[in-house]
Amino acid sequence: MSAKTLRRRLHHGDVDGNPKEHFNASGYDGLIEPLLERDEHDDTPIAALTLEDIWNAEERRENIHWTLVLSQLIAQWTQWLANIVLGSGSLIGRLLPLPFAGPSGSNGKLLLPYLNPLQEERLRNLQQRLGVPFDGSRLEHQDALKQLWRLAFPGRQLPSLKSDLWKEMGWQGSDPSTDFRGGGFISLENLIYFATKYPESFQRLLHKKDGTRAEWEYPFAVAGVNISFMLAQMLDLQTGKPSTLAGIRFLELLGEDEMAFDNLYCVAFQMMDAQWLAKRASYMEFKDVLKSTRTQLERELALEDVCSVKDLPAYNLLRG
Repeated sequence: MSAKTLRRRLHHGDVDGNPKEHFNASGYDGLIEPLLERDEHDDTPIAALTLEDIWNAEERRENIHWTLVLSQLIAQWTQWLANIVLGSGSLIGRLLPLPFAGPSGSNGKLLLPYLNPLQEERLRNLQQRLGVPFDGSRLEHQDALKQLWRLAFPGRQLPSLKSDLWKEMGWQGSDPSTDFRGGGFISLENLIYFATKYPESFQRLLHKKDGTRAEWEYPFAVAGVNISFMLAQMLDLQTGKPSTLAGIRFLELLGEDEMAFDNLYCVAFQMMDAQWLAKRASYMEFKDVLKSTRTQLERELALEDVCSVKDLPAYNLLRG
């Protein structure tokens, strides 16, 4: 039996033998579960970072930490004074809030940030996108899937919506619609955006052109669905306003770029593949690679000079 055949026989429950975890945010139906399980309570140590040319920022991160603590204290005192003296509904009370107001408890989250009207609108639009499940019966979703095929394999004949040919793109079966429950329709939109905006990187990752590859490679399309899911969790986009540091920093990027989530997705996909190669990983280690990717991405988002996705060090890995 060939390695490709073995790879195709690995299904959702094969990774670590863990049951699938569910994403139970009330009223939030788009992202339900990851396809390659990520156990948030897993105590397995996160893999060491390996992109040394990207990471030489430990000292800067320490400075950022103390700057963050100081600014939290100042913001907390400022808002307290504004609420007591002028009331939170006053003009000055609306002008004073800083991006975040201080620790909210032992859960490591921050108080809800102040958002300008543009950020509010873009966050609302993004959360609406995240709430749309993939529906194979909808013509719009079928057309998007066909568009992805044409972008991935230009010049090749379009197969039917249920065909073994879809496995060549990295779906786990002959019906791609069964693999979208982990990321919803936005994960398909993310793949289409990647193929359109950064076609060279997309093709290199799809066809595994870089580095020495594992015998059991990660399935490209399903990996993309998992990255969409991971980003939504990391950025705390499930409901309401993000209250994690990564989520708050992302809101700043969203204020500058309406497509910040899609662009960050492309960076994350390229970063994940670089981690995959550096770790010499194979299919069964995908979850650990995804954890390492998330850690790297959180660190890059924390850099003080990052004002847009293009400022992220890993953005330089992308090729248009």
